[in-house]
Amino acid sequence: MRLRRTALIAPLLLLAAAGCAPADSDGKAASEPTTTATSSSGTADACATDSLPTKTAGKLTVGTDSPAYEPWFSDNDPSNGKGFESAVAYAVADKLGFAKDAVSWVKVPFNNSYAPGAKAFDFDINQISITPDREKVVDFSQPYYTATQAVVTLKKNAGKASSLADLKKLKLGAQTGTTSLTAVRQIVKPDKEPLVFNDSNTPKQALLNGQVDAVVFDLPTAFYITAAEIEGSTITGQFSGEGVEGDRFGLLFEKGNKLRDCVDQAIDELTSDGTLAALEKQWLSDVVDVPVLQ
Repeated sequence: MRLRRTALIAPLLLLAAAGCAPADSDGKAASEPTTTATSSSGTADACATDSLPTKTAGKLTVGTDSPAYEPWFSDNDPSNGKGFESAVAYAVADKLGFAKDAVSWVKVPFNNSYAPGAKAFDFDINQISITPDREKVVDFSQPYYTATQAVVTLKKNAGKASSLADLKKLKLGAQTGTTSLTAVRQIVKPDKEPLVFNDSNTPKQALLNGQVDAVVFDLPTAFYITAAEIEGSTITGQFSGEGVEGDRFGLLFEKGNKLRDCVDQAIDELTSDGTLAALEKQWLSDVVDVPVLQ
Protein backbone atom coordinates (compact mmCIF):
# COMPACT_ATOMS: atom_id res chain seq x y z
CA MET A 1 0.00 0.00 0.00
CA ARG A 2 1.46 3.35 -1.03
CA LEU A 3 1.42 6.16 1.47
CA ARG A 4 1.54 9.90 1.00
CA ARG A 5 3.14 12.24 3.52
CA THR A 6 3.98 15.91 3.49
CA ALA A 7 5.78 17.42 6.43
CA LEU A 8 4.12 20.02 8.63
CA ILE A 9 6.36 23.05 8.85
CA ALA A 10 6.16 26.48 10.39
CA PRO A 11 4.74 29.21 8.14
CA LEU A 12 7.41 30.44 5.77
CA LEU A 13 8.23 33.98 4.87
CA LEU A 14 6.35 35.02 1.75
CA LEU A 15 8.61 35.31 -1.24
CA ALA A 16 8.31 38.25 -3.60
CA ALA A 17 9.65 38.84 -7.06
CA ALA A 18 9.19 41.44 -9.72
CA GLY A 19 8.00 39.03 -12.47
CA CYS A 20 6.99 40.79 -15.68
CA ALA A 21 8.71 43.96 -14.52
CA PRO A 22 9.11 46.70 -17.11
CA ALA A 23 12.53 47.89 -18.19
CA ASP A 24 13.83 51.23 -19.43
CA SER A 25 15.68 51.70 -22.68
CA ASP A 26 19.11 50.83 -21.27
CA GLY A 27 17.86 47.50 -19.91
CA LYS A 28 17.73 48.48 -16.23
CA ALA A 29 14.65 47.60 -14.21
CA ALA A 30 12.22 50.49 -13.99
CA SER A 31 11.41 51.81 -10.54
CA GLU A 32 7.66 51.95 -11.15
CA PRO A 33 5.88 48.66 -12.03
CA THR A 34 3.36 50.48 -14.23
CA THR A 35 5.95 51.90 -16.65
CA THR A 36 5.59 50.36 -20.09
CA ALA A 37 8.53 48.10 -20.98
CA THR A 38 10.01 48.19 -24.43
CA SER A 39 12.01 45.63 -26.34
CA SER A 40 15.06 46.39 -28.48
CA SER A 41 12.72 46.92 -31.43
CA GLY A 42 10.80 49.55 -29.50
CA THR A 43 7.57 47.55 -29.29
CA ALA A 44 5.66 47.52 -26.01
CA ASP A 45 6.15 44.47 -23.77
CA ALA A 46 2.76 42.72 -23.64
CA CYS A 47 3.39 41.74 -20.01
CA ALA A 48 4.26 45.23 -18.79
CA THR A 49 1.71 46.07 -16.12
CA ASP A 50 0.07 48.96 -17.96
CA SER A 51 -0.13 46.87 -21.15
CA LEU A 52 -2.09 44.02 -19.55
CA PRO A 53 -5.66 43.58 -20.88
CA THR A 54 -7.42 43.68 -17.50
CA LYS A 55 -11.10 44.45 -16.97
CA THR A 56 -10.18 47.73 -15.27
CA ALA A 57 -7.03 49.62 -16.20
CA GLY A 58 -4.44 49.42 -13.44
CA LYS A 59 -6.48 46.88 -11.48
CA LEU A 60 -6.64 43.08 -11.31
CA THR A 61 -10.09 41.57 -10.70
CA VAL A 62 -10.13 38.05 -9.25
CA GLY A 63 -13.18 35.82 -8.88
CA THR A 64 -13.96 33.12 -6.33
CA ASP A 65 -16.98 31.58 -4.64
CA SER A 66 -18.56 32.54 -1.33
CA PRO A 67 -18.23 31.14 1.26
CA ALA A 68 -14.51 30.79 0.58
CA TYR A 69 -13.42 27.72 2.53
CA GLU A 70 -10.29 26.75 4.44
CA PRO A 71 -7.53 25.87 3.70
CA TRP A 72 -7.83 27.65 0.37
CA PHE A 73 -8.92 30.90 2.02
CA SER A 74 -9.03 32.07 5.62
CA ASP A 75 -11.93 33.61 7.58
CA ASN A 76 -14.06 33.65 4.40
CA ASP A 77 -12.07 36.69 3.26
CA PRO A 78 -10.15 36.20 -0.02
CA SER A 79 -8.68 39.69 0.25
CA ASN A 80 -6.60 39.01 3.37
CA GLY A 81 -3.89 37.04 1.54
CA LYS A 82 -4.32 34.06 3.89
CA GLY A 83 -5.03 30.54 2.70
CA PHE A 84 -3.33 28.84 -0.23
CA GLU A 85 -5.40 30.23 -3.09
CA SER A 86 -5.57 33.76 -1.72
CA ALA A 87 -1.79 33.71 -1.32
CA VAL A 88 -1.32 32.31 -4.84
CA ALA A 89 -3.57 35.01 -6.32
CA TYR A 90 -1.55 37.78 -4.67
CA ALA A 91 1.75 36.13 -5.67
CA VAL A 92 0.58 36.09 -9.31
CA ALA A 93 -0.60 39.71 -8.97
CA ASP A 94 2.81 40.70 -7.63
CA LYS A 95 4.55 39.04 -10.56
CA LEU A 96 2.29 40.99 -12.91
CA GLY A 97 3.18 44.24 -11.14
CA PHE A 98 -0.03 44.80 -9.16
CA ALA A 99 0.20 45.90 -5.54
CA LYS A 100 -2.19 44.25 -3.08
CA ASP A 101 -4.47 47.29 -3.02
CA ALA A 102 -4.81 47.06 -6.82
CA VAL A 103 -6.44 43.62 -6.52
CA SER A 104 -10.22 43.40 -6.13
CA TRP A 105 -12.38 40.31 -5.60
CA VAL A 106 -15.78 39.41 -7.03
CA LYS A 107 -18.15 36.61 -6.01
CA VAL A 108 -18.54 33.89 -8.64
CA PRO A 109 -20.49 30.69 -7.83
CA PHE A 110 -18.37 27.65 -8.66
CA ASN A 111 -20.65 26.28 -11.39
CA ASN A 112 -20.93 29.71 -13.03
CA SER A 113 -17.18 30.16 -13.30
CA TYR A 114 -16.72 27.73 -16.17
CA ALA A 115 -20.00 28.50 -17.97
CA PRO A 116 -19.51 29.94 -21.47
CA GLY A 117 -19.69 33.67 -22.03
CA ALA A 118 -18.26 36.95 -20.83
CA LYS A 119 -16.70 37.11 -17.36
CA ALA A 120 -16.69 39.82 -14.70
CA PHE A 121 -13.17 38.85 -13.63
CA ASP A 122 -9.68 38.70 -15.08
CA PHE A 123 -9.21 35.21 -13.66
CA ASP A 124 -11.02 32.97 -11.20
CA ILE A 125 -9.30 30.86 -8.54
CA ASN A 126 -11.49 28.30 -6.77
CA GLN A 127 -10.03 24.77 -6.95
CA ILE A 128 -11.27 24.57 -10.52
CA SER A 129 -10.00 21.44 -12.22
CA ILE A 130 -8.71 21.63 -15.77
CA THR A 131 -10.88 19.32 -17.88
CA PRO A 132 -11.33 18.91 -21.65
CA ASP A 133 -15.04 19.80 -21.48
CA ARG A 134 -14.38 23.03 -19.60
CA GLU A 135 -11.54 23.96 -21.94
CA LYS A 136 -14.05 24.07 -24.80
CA VAL A 137 -15.66 27.23 -23.37
CA VAL A 138 -13.06 28.79 -21.05
CA ASP A 139 -9.27 28.99 -20.89
CA PHE A 140 -7.02 27.84 -18.06
CA SER A 141 -3.56 28.74 -16.93
CA GLN A 142 -1.05 26.00 -16.46
CA PRO A 143 -1.69 24.18 -13.15
CA TYR A 144 -0.69 25.88 -9.92
CA TYR A 145 -1.53 22.81 -7.80
CA THR A 146 -2.28 19.12 -8.25
CA ALA A 147 -4.42 17.27 -5.69
CA THR A 148 -5.84 13.78 -5.29
CA GLN A 149 -9.39 13.04 -4.20
CA ALA A 150 -10.05 11.55 -0.76
CA VAL A 151 -12.86 9.82 1.12
CA VAL A 152 -14.22 11.25 4.39
CA THR A 153 -16.49 9.27 6.69
CA LEU A 154 -17.28 9.09 10.39
CA LYS A 155 -14.71 7.19 12.43
CA LYS A 156 -17.33 4.68 13.54
CA ASN A 157 -17.83 3.73 9.88
CA ALA A 158 -14.18 3.85 8.78
CA GLY A 159 -13.87 0.07 8.56
CA LYS A 160 -16.66 -0.01 6.01
CA ALA A 161 -14.97 2.49 3.68
CA SER A 162 -11.36 1.37 3.49
CA SER A 163 -11.26 -0.11 -0.01
CA LEU A 164 -12.78 0.45 -3.43
CA ALA A 165 -14.84 -2.72 -2.95
CA ASP A 166 -16.18 -1.32 0.34
CA LEU A 167 -17.04 2.02 -1.21
CA LYS A 168 -18.90 0.39 -4.09
CA LYS A 169 -21.54 -0.82 -1.61
CA LEU A 170 -21.99 2.54 0.14
CA LYS A 171 -24.11 5.64 -0.41
CA LEU A 172 -21.62 8.32 -1.41
CA GLY A 173 -21.95 12.07 -1.81
CA ALA A 174 -20.07 14.82 -3.68
CA GLN A 175 -20.57 18.30 -5.10
CA THR A 176 -21.96 18.64 -8.60
CA GLY A 177 -19.59 19.66 -11.37
CA THR A 178 -16.47 18.55 -9.49
CA THR A 179 -13.81 15.95 -10.13
CA SER A 180 -14.77 14.53 -6.73
CA LEU A 181 -18.06 13.44 -8.30
CA THR A 182 -16.19 12.19 -11.37
CA ALA A 183 -13.97 10.06 -9.12
CA VAL A 184 -17.03 8.55 -7.46
CA ARG A 185 -18.64 7.64 -10.76
CA GLN A 186 -15.60 6.58 -12.75
CA ILE A 187 -13.31 5.05 -10.13
CA VAL A 188 -15.68 3.69 -7.46
CA LYS A 189 -18.69 3.02 -9.71
CA PRO A 190 -20.98 2.57 -6.69
CA ASP A 191 -23.98 0.25 -6.76
CA LYS A 192 -26.16 3.11 -5.51
CA GLU A 193 -26.46 6.41 -7.37
CA PRO A 194 -24.43 9.00 -5.40
CA LEU A 195 -26.13 11.98 -3.81
CA VAL A 196 -25.14 15.13 -5.67
CA PHE A 197 -25.06 18.52 -3.93
CA ASN A 198 -25.01 22.07 -5.29
CA ASP A 199 -22.28 23.32 -2.94
CA SER A 200 -19.43 21.94 -0.88
CA ASN A 201 -21.05 22.52 2.53
CA THR A 202 -24.19 20.39 2.10
CA PRO A 203 -22.35 17.03 1.72
CA LYS A 204 -20.80 17.53 5.15
CA GLN A 205 -24.22 17.98 6.75
CA ALA A 206 -25.52 14.98 4.83
CA LEU A 207 -22.72 12.90 6.33
CA LEU A 208 -23.62 14.05 9.83
CA ASN A 209 -27.31 13.38 9.18
CA GLY A 210 -26.64 9.85 7.96
CA GLN A 211 -27.92 10.58 4.45
CA VAL A 212 -24.63 9.34 3.01
CA ASP A 213 -22.04 6.91 4.31
CA ALA A 214 -19.06 8.86 2.99
CA VAL A 215 -18.24 12.00 1.01
CA VAL A 216 -15.46 12.76 -1.46
CA PHE A 217 -13.36 15.96 -1.51
CA ASP A 218 -9.89 16.94 -2.68
CA LEU A 219 -7.31 15.86 -0.13
CA PRO A 220 -6.45 19.28 1.42
CA THR A 221 -10.16 20.03 1.95
CA ALA A 222 -10.63 16.56 3.44
CA PHE A 223 -7.86 17.29 5.95
CA TYR A 224 -9.54 20.52 7.00
CA ILE A 225 -12.95 18.85 7.32
CA THR A 226 -11.61 16.13 9.60
CA ALA A 227 -9.43 18.49 11.64
CA ALA A 228 -11.77 21.43 12.15
CA GLU A 229 -15.30 20.89 10.85
CA ILE A 230 -16.69 17.42 11.59
CA GLU A 231 -15.76 15.99 14.96
CA GLY A 232 -15.33 12.24 14.87
CA SER A 233 -14.62 12.11 11.13
CA THR A 234 -11.63 10.61 9.36
CA ILE A 235 -10.02 10.16 5.94
CA THR A 236 -10.06 6.50 4.95
CA GLY A 237 -7.95 6.89 1.82
CA GLN A 238 -7.19 8.70 -1.39
CA PHE A 239 -7.67 7.81 -5.06
CA SER A 240 -4.32 7.43 -6.74
CA GLY A 241 -2.15 4.99 -8.59
CA GLU A 242 -1.89 3.74 -12.14
CA GLY A 243 -4.47 5.28 -14.43
CA VAL A 244 -5.54 7.89 -11.87
CA GLU A 245 -4.27 11.38 -12.55
CA GLY A 246 -4.06 14.11 -9.95
CA ASP A 247 -6.66 16.85 -9.97
CA ARG A 248 -4.96 19.81 -11.69
CA PHE A 249 -6.18 23.22 -10.56
CA GLY A 250 -5.80 26.15 -12.95
CA LEU A 251 -6.67 29.83 -12.97
CA LEU A 252 -9.74 30.24 -15.17
CA PHE A 253 -10.10 32.89 -17.89
CA GLU A 254 -12.75 34.02 -20.31
CA LYS A 255 -12.18 32.17 -23.59
CA GLY A 256 -9.51 33.95 -25.64
CA ASN A 257 -8.30 36.22 -22.84
CA LYS A 258 -4.79 37.32 -23.78
CA LEU A 259 -3.90 37.86 -20.12
CA ARG A 260 -3.41 34.11 -19.79
CA ASP A 261 0.01 34.09 -21.45
CA CYS A 262 1.39 36.61 -18.95
CA VAL A 263 -0.16 34.70 -16.05
CA ASP A 264 1.46 31.49 -17.31
CA GLN A 265 4.78 33.33 -17.33
CA ALA A 266 4.14 34.43 -13.74
CA ILE A 267 3.32 30.87 -12.67
CA ASP A 268 6.52 29.64 -14.34
CA GLU A 269 8.50 32.13 -12.26
CA LEU A 270 6.63 31.27 -9.04
CA THR A 271 7.45 27.62 -9.67
CA SER A 272 11.12 28.14 -10.48
CA ASP A 273 11.79 30.50 -7.56
CA GLY A 274 10.14 28.13 -5.06
CA THR A 275 7.22 30.39 -4.11
CA LEU A 276 4.47 27.91 -4.98
CA ALA A 277 6.21 25.11 -3.09
CA ALA A 278 6.62 27.37 -0.05
CA LEU A 279 2.96 28.41 -0.12
CA GLU A 280 1.87 24.79 -0.45
CA LYS A 281 3.91 23.84 2.62
CA GLN A 282 2.60 26.84 4.54
CA TRP A 283 -1.10 26.37 3.86
CA LEU A 284 -1.65 22.76 2.74
CA SER A 285 0.72 20.78 4.96
CA ASP A 286 -0.49 17.69 6.82
CA VAL A 287 0.90 15.30 9.42
CA VAL A 288 -0.77 11.98 8.69
CA ASP A 289 -0.35 9.21 6.18
CA VAL A 290 -3.18 8.64 3.77
CA PRO A 291 -3.40 5.17 2.25
CA VAL A 292 -4.18 4.74 -1.41
CA LEU A 293 -7.55 3.04 -1.87
CA GLN A 294 -7.17 -0.31 -3.62
